[in-house]
Amino acid sequence: MERMAHSSFRRVFVVLPAVLGLAVLVGAGAAAAGPGPYVSHDIRPGAGVTRVGWLSEYHPALKGTPGDTRVYVLEGSEPGATVFVAGGTHGNEIAGAMAATVLVEKAVVTQGRLIVIPRANNSAATYAEIEYGDPGQIWLVTPSGPRAFRYGARRTHPDHQGVPDPAVFVHPLGAEFEGAESRNLDRVHPGRADGTLTEQVSYAIVELLRREKVHVAFDLHEAGPTSRLANMLVSHPKGLEIGALALLNLEYEGISMKLEHSSVDFRGLSHREWGDATPAYSYLIETPNPAQASAGSDERRNADPVNDPESPLWKRVGTHLDTVRSVLDAFAMTDPGFAFSYAAPGYAELEARGLGASLN
Repeated sequence: MERMAHSSFRRVFVVLPAVLGLAVLVGAGAAAAGPGPYVSHDIRPGAGVTRVGWLSEYHPALKGTPGDTRVYVLEGSEPGATVFVAGGTHGNEIAGAMAATVLVEKAVVTQGRLIVIPRANNSAATYAEIEYGDPGQIWLVTPSGPRAFRYGARRTHPDHQGVPDPAVFVHPLGAEFEGAESRNLDRVHPGRADGTLTEQVSYAIVELLRREKVHVAFDLHEAGPTSRLANMLVSHPKGLEIGALALLNLEYEGISMKLEHSSVDFRGLSHREWGDATPAYSYLIETPNPAQASAGSDERRNADPVNDPESPLWKRVGTHLDTVRSVLDAFAMTDPGFAFSYAAPGYAELEARGLGASLN
């Protein structure tokens, strides 16, 4: 049973940064917010953002609920392809949320359109599994000073879902999961307009992909360091060759990623259902988060998801950003009609300057 974070619990790591951009603190801080309406985040749109909207524009029933979330649009001066990036599908997979935040704050699109949702399951950001050793927030030093970013949970808050967890969750397309996975956004795609909060969030995202005629869609995730998914690009079958070319290019840059195709039997996941339900080429990217070790284990309780020596946050965020770029470059190499151009920080810049320095 997932429980709310209690304000009496404190877990803080202090690091004295040598240069701007290193993390200064990871900890629970104040208790994560409990059940209630939309939870905001410290995201500061950069010069490239041309519009800020809401996910509820694609499914009005979400308006005013904890499932609603901000949608950032970056449109170039020249027409071209539409690209979608989602972070925060799982609230405790912080590198994806931060990579999406970097795009919102620093990316500039010159041709085409980029749509970004940094917190796809906003309800999952309202609480943290601190009983398993997860922090409630992380802190980064940025050019504008220290900033806090929520570190949430894997699933929708149980008090937001609208119904209790079933004994077994059966996806409409046949896959079966443990009951709590009914609150896992990456198990319920393509969602239902009249379903649970999690299913409605999924439905709204798929509606966005359809209405905005998204060409390429990315879902940014993290896995445990020893998971086979760590450092993995998962591709819908229709985009598999593009994915292979992208990873070959990444290898030349010194970033090693594995490639896997979406299973036809394991349903409900973004890379499978987005690609089936819409014309978009869909991909999921996984990086190794040290705090994704087994729940309650010493490895998880002692993990530092920001400054881990093997997989620091800047490295994981940089891997996400460069993998997105490499896939888009592969599309441009193979399809003369694919037009998308943008500038944004990547792995090399984050390595040189730190993650915090790549924010506003």
